Amino acid sequence: MKARIDAAWNGTPDREAVNEVMDRLDRGLLRVATKDDEGRWQVHSWIHRAILLYFRYAEMKVVELGPYEYHDKIPLKRNLAAQGVRLVPPGHIRYGAHVEPGCVVMPGYVNIGAYVGAGTMVDTWATVGSCAQIGRDVHLSGGVGIGGVLEPPGATPVIIEDGAFIGSRSIVVEGVRVEEEAVLGANVVLTASTPIIDVTGPTEVVTKGVVPARSVVIPGTRPKRFPAGEYGVPCALIIGRRSRSTDRKTSLNRVLREFAVAV
Repeated sequence: MKARIDAAWNGTPDREAVNEVMDRLDRGLLRVATKDDEGRWQVHSWIHRAILLYFRYAEMKVVELGPYEYHDKIPLKRNLAAQGVRLVPPGHIRYGAHVEPGCVVMPGYVNIGAYVGAGTMVDTWATVGSCAQIGRDVHLSGGVGIGGVLEPPGATPVIIEDGAFIGSRSIVVEGVRVEEEAVLGANVVLTASTPIIDVTGPTEVVTKGVVPARSVVIPGTRPKRFPAGEYGVPCALIIGRRSRSTDRKTSLNRVLREFAVAV
C-alpha cells in the first residue's frame, strides 16, 4: 500500500489505493503516527500523502442536514452508535478520523487523520486538528485548540498521551507532545518555540516541544529585551508533578487542589 501511495504521489493516479488508506484510517487500522515499544513516536509520511491525495481526488458536494447546508469535499463520519461513540449536536467528526469506543465529543470538532483514544472527552468547542494523536482517558476542556498538520508530509502532529488533562482555552500546536498524565492549566499556549520552564528546583530547567509525564503546567511570562524595551513574552511553567496513581481521577483532583490550578 505504501508503494502504491508513493507512486500516486509521484504522478501515477491510484484512487483505489487512496480510498483504501482512508477507509483504514477511519476504522483505526492505520494511524499517521505510532508509538513503538520503547516509547518513541514515528510519523508515517506516506499516510500524510494519502490524505493530501484524497483532498486532490475528492469532489466538492453540497450536503444538507436539516436546515443546514454545507459545501465540502470530506463527508462526516458515520455509524457512530455501532462504534460506541457519543457525538452531541452540533459536534463534527470528519471521515478519516478514528474515535475509539467510549469517547464523548461535545459540540466540538475532530478533523481528518486524527486519532482519539477510548474514554476521552472532547469538550464543548474543543478542536482536534488534522492528524493529531490523542490518547486514552484524555480530557480536552472547553475551547481547547489542538493544532493539525498535513504539510509537509512527515511533519510531526500534536500528540497528547494517555491520561493527560488539557485545561480550558489551552492551545497546543506545531507538533508539541504532552506526555502521559500531564496537566495543563487553563490558557496554556504551547508552540514548538514556547519555553517550557521547570521551576520546581533551585534553578530553572528550560526545554521546548515536550511536556514531561505527569507535569503540572500553568501559563507564565519571562522578560525579553527588544529594541523598544523589555517586555514579558509567553512561556509555560512546570510547577509540580502529579503523583503516580492507579486512580487517575483521584490523582488529578488532588493535584488541582494542591497547586490551585485553574482549569
